[in-house]
Amino acid sequence: MASMYGTKGDGYSGGRTASGERVQSGALTAAHKTLPFGTMVRVTNRRNNRSVVVRINDRGPFVRGRVIDLTPAGARAIGMSGLAPVSLAVVSRT
Repeated sequence: MASMYGTKGDGYSGGRTASGERVQSGALTAAHKTLPFGTMVRVTNRRNNRSVVVRINDRGPFVRGRVIDLTPAGARAIGMSGLAPVSLAVVSRT
């Protein structure tokens, strides 16, 4: 499952990521628990088969059953609102 973070209402927008960057809601970035920062990952929404490539720049999600947190731009790109079942594929590692 994927979730969305970095909206103005959740307290993360504009804050610092674990990599030191600022959270930008319009950037195609994401949080993952273990993948190295800079890893490019294709996230595919299993409900509609839409996908987007995002760069890992933060840690999380820290909620059981979730594998990735997307910024609002990444979530919009795959037609996601709230939670969505996704599959992940590493495109490149740094």
